[in-house]
Amino acid sequence: MTHPSTASLLLALAAALLAAGCSTPDLQRPATKPAIAASSAPTAVPAFRPWSEEFAARWMRLSPERSTFTQYFSGPEQDALDAQLRPLTRDSRDAERALAAEGLAMLRRQLATPLPEDDRRAALTMQWSLQRSLDAAPFEHLNFAFNQLGGLQVRSVNLLTQSHPMRRPSDVDSWLARLAQLPQRFDEAIARTRDAAAQGVLPPRFILERGRAQVQALLAPQAGGGVIVGSLASRTQAMQGLGATQRSEAIARAQAIVEQQLRPALQRTLALLDELHPRTTDDAGLWRLPGGDAAYAQALAANTTTTMSADEIHGLGLREVARIEAEMDRLLRRIGRSEGTVRERMQALNRSLQPPAEPDPRPALLERYAAYVREARQRAVPLFNLMPAAPVEVRRVSALTERTASASYTTPAPDGSRPGIFWMPLPGPSFNIPGMKTLAIHEAVPGHHFQLALQLERRDAPLWQRQRVFGGGSANSEGWALYAERLAIEQGWYDGDDIGLLGAWDAQLFRARRLVVDTGLHARRWTRQQAIDYGISVSEVERYVANPGQACAYMVGQLRILALRDEARAALGPRFSLPAFHDVVLRAGSVPLDVMADVVREWVRSQS
Repeated sequence: MTHPSTASLLLALAAALLAAGCSTPDLQRPATKPAIAASSAPTAVPAFRPWSEEFAARWMRLSPERSTFTQYFSGPEQDALDAQLRPLTRDSRDAERALAAEGLAMLRRQLATPLPEDDRRAALTMQWSLQRSLDAAPFEHLNFAFNQLGGLQVRSVNLLTQSHPMRRPSDVDSWLARLAQLPQRFDEAIARTRDAAAQGVLPPRFILERGRAQVQALLAPQAGGGVIVGSLASRTQAMQGLGATQRSEAIARAQAIVEQQLRPALQRTLALLDELHPRTTDDAGLWRLPGGDAAYAQALAANTTTTMSADEIHGLGLREVARIEAEMDRLLRRIGRSEGTVRERMQALNRSLQPPAEPDPRPALLERYAAYVREARQRAVPLFNLMPAAPVEVRRVSALTERTASASYTTPAPDGSRPGIFWMPLPGPSFNIPGMKTLAIHEAVPGHHFQLALQLERRDAPLWQRQRVFGGGSANSEGWALYAERLAIEQGWYDGDDIGLLGAWDAQLFRARRLVVDTGLHARRWTRQQAIDYGISVSEVERYVANPGQACAYMVGQLRILALRDEARAALGPRFSLPAFHDVVLRAGSVPLDVMADVVREWVRSQS
């Protein structure tokens, strides 16, 4: 999701890159800022904050699932949304585009009037987000409806088994209503996939096969009923106000819906995927599709918030890979590992650290991740004045998606009924032992949990800002989490722990390789195997194929935050405070990087 960067920020980034030992990317051109035209309309412009809250509510009503996850509304309105699934139809998509266009028109008028600084930044963030939505619309047919990451077969099961609230008997009724709508959503996704195929848009064969395997798993005897109906049974076992007879009837009704309606829809989905399979190829990148080059340019702009080309990002990645590998080579030699490439030596190190297969090591690994989160919370105290009140837990990813999933974070529920959650896939048989501490820092503390839970707890901001209804893109959120990893290295969190430090640098190397691989796949016609051979796991490579450009957000975002920090330190000298800088960035919330730059520079001016 693109957004502008100012010239001074770009110079600061260049300085940061040079200081890090890599050449300056001469392509760091800022994205063009949308023109703010003065309105000639005679009608008065409504006050920004009440208008934005009303508009955000209209936007959220378009997505009942998101409203459920955030519990955005209350009372009967939220209860009604909790019983709905958004249609996957053209009319639904057209309604979203029309509302985005309406919002942008009003924002042009808002931004042409004097606004308090906080409201102006909020308006720019909303404008940026809505524009990205419209920019992506011409390419939405390129998204495979049954991909292995966020396809309907994945997100619908996750909604019913994890996100849908189970607090009282009425939640069971809304759950059953959603389950009953699911077959129609599958038929709509089938129709969407057929329309795309008629335009020559087919997923790579290996992506289709991943989605097919997930659908097939749901069709296995008792599997769909077991995963979905079983979750209803377990989540209602201790529900107050739900009688035994009422609970038994709900479980029986759910089983009937699965057997009589959902299974046939899944079988229709499987038949479609089998029909399309012979027409697919192993070509991986967007370049293979009509309009794919333009789609990838849009994806890069959206995710990095720059106008850097694929070639420029590819070159930046190569330089960062070389710099980080040199640091890792030094550390590996220090622990007596000098033979082979950095990748080969890290693989050998990881093999030497694997836990025994029996007893199952996963419970102990989850507890170890939790211990790293607790340790990071203690170490963060002198570096942060702001820390979220909400707790964070480590949980294992569902078995349905574990083999294709990456570690992730979900925010706490606003009502306190759900903590922040660091989701960890542990499919095995091997595990990344050196990188465990760093992953806990990235996904939880002081990474995503500090950033997103703090934003949710801000009571002085409109609800839509706290809930990130209109956000600033992956370069902000993932850039912060990668910055948190770098901060831990800088602050000595790995002192005396060379293996953990190697894991930290390996995580940085992983993000640099992502720049090379993502652009290689989508712009340079790399094969899936080329990407794997470069040092990226199969599931990660397939993630980049299914979600183009997102993998490039991490390092670009991190380098921008580091550049802003260096700029502030240079300007303030001894008055610079690292905790204060962190507070400023975290208070800014999910904003585009150029808005973050404005916030930081205003803070610098106030300190001067």
